[in-house]
Amino acid sequence: MDDQNKNLLLATALSFAVILVWFLLFPPPEPAVQDPNASAVAQNSAASGVPAVPGVAGEAPLVETAAATPRIEISNSRVAGSISLVGGRIDELSLLGYGVSAERDSERVGLLRPIGGNNAYYALFGWAPGGALDFADVPGANTEWRVVGNERLTVDTPVTLEWSNDKGLVFQRKISLDERYMFTVTQTLRNDGPDAARVAPYGLIARHGTPPDLENFFISHEGVIQIADGKLSEDDYSDIMDYAVSETERAPMKVTEVASGGWIGFGDKYWMTALIPAAGTPFRAVQKYFPNRDVFQTETRFDAITVEPGQSYDITHRLFAGAKEWETLRAYQNNAAVPKFVDAIDWGWFFYLTKPIFMLLHWLNLQIGNMGWAILALTLILMAMVLPLAYKSYVSMARMKELQPEMEGIKERAGDDRQKLQMEMMKLYKEKKVNPAAGCLPILIQIPIFFSLYKVIFVTIELRHAPFFGVFNDLSAPDPTSIFNAFGFLPWAAPTPGSLLALIFIGLLPILLGVTMWLQMKLNPAPTDPVQKQIFGWMPWVFMFILGGFASGLVIYWIANNVITFVQQYAIMRSHGHKPDLFGNMGLKKKPAK
Repeated sequence: MDDQNKNLLLATALSFAVILVWFLLFPPPEPAVQDPNASAVAQNSAASGVPAVPGVAGEAPLVETAAATPRIEISNSRVAGSISLVGGRIDELSLLGYGVSAERDSERVGLLRPIGGNNAYYALFGWAPGGALDFADVPGANTEWRVVGNERLTVDTPVTLEWSNDKGLVFQRKISLDERYMFTVTQTLRNDGPDAARVAPYGLIARHGTPPDLENFFISHEGVIQIADGKLSEDDYSDIMDYAVSETERAPMKVTEVASGGWIGFGDKYWMTALIPAAGTPFRAVQKYFPNRDVFQTETRFDAITVEPGQSYDITHRLFAGAKEWETLRAYQNNAAVPKFVDAIDWGWFFYLTKPIFMLLHWLNLQIGNMGWAILALTLILMAMVLPLAYKSYVSMARMKELQPEMEGIKERAGDDRQKLQMEMMKLYKEKKVNPAAGCLPILIQIPIFFSLYKVIFVTIELRHAPFFGVFNDLSAPDPTSIFNAFGFLPWAAPTPGSLLALIFIGLLPILLGVTMWLQMKLNPAPTDPVQKQIFGWMPWVFMFILGGFASGLVIYWIANNVITFVQQYAIMRSHGHKPDLFGNMGLKKKPAK
């Protein structure tokens, strides 16, 4: 087999191996576990005299709320839901722009859920008591608030909740909502009593059980995500369980001291909730797990303050609850002082590739108006960027063919002397200025691009349910067509994606992938060695089945890549006097009669 075919076989095998290794041996980095016992917890409880926030000690677990619980409606163009007046919890929220499936009449995605149903998920704000106060003196998770003023939360009408105790302390909570997904919660304590009040404000997000749609796939982080003074950290749900606490023991929880800016919350694949203190406000970011109640909790805790009689104190928190849209996160980051908010999207280890690839793809989609065509345009741009390298590679491959007679002569002279053969070959390459490994470079450079695009398609919401044309209405999902029902012409459904039948009865896009890869390989004659010839013959069809279950957007990229590579290689080979015998290599040309 000549060196050109060796290089192609090596590059193809390497690509295949890397794809397998990527899915088997590429775990995310293990998060560092901090020991909060001596600093944050001690400072919060001993130095300030303020015990932990509700849910850990000092207050009974949250009660089950009935359907008749009084509520305040939430509504803007992006979300709809309600706030429970029991506890003042923001605990019911649906995302109006997103359906559970790609069908137009699909049920809207539900993000927050109240207690009393499955997988309760909510945000709660309050005050932890200190000094002479106890939990009965401050509003908690079961406090019944009253509404002051507006009874419906919209962009133009904030709502105010109020509660007072018998010691002259009046607590107010003003909640406003912007036109997207950001709630602003201002807590105010007015001391009309005779004694000073010592309290510590907090915000928390609680999640009962793991998410029902948890994919638990390493390519996408799901769990706690936080930014602390510019540093990103992520913990999976299994990691958070390591911070398990009982109703009385607090030590295992993870606490991060944040000096100047950050946020903490729960990040799903496409959705997120996050507590965002005001810029420049120091706080402690806490995460923990209650095994006896199967509740995950993130908190923002602030230093205790003393409110003297006749004085008042207020603090403002923000709560993000919505979709991880690039434009939205970037707007909050740039215009609302939310540090590194775009990093809520899981860009992965190759962020230096995934971010710019997504930004370019997103821009192309805005210009074209169709994500499928945007992927094709992206492929063309990326191929143009690596064209100089590809040109050099294909020229080197063409020159290798020109050296074929001399190489055969060296092999005859060297015989079985492998050392002499190598030395003579290297001398020939040096004299003719040919790089025998150049044929691998185009494929090698495509590997990180392929993985980065795979990551982008898998984790960004802009690709979720993004249509191309016809039945291809979700580029983040596998090809919906199948040989099983003759690509929709037969009156029965295609196999369920991910099933064994779906792996066997592949769709139209994987078939096009195999055909284009096969055509690309037919630009060169098959190796004379029968084993190598068989490997080359099977390679496109093996890739066809391996990539058949991948996102259809990624398969479209690979097909376009194959077509462009075919055109480039054919043109470059022709420009150097070598006309590929495509039909002959395909076995379609008649052999001359003897």
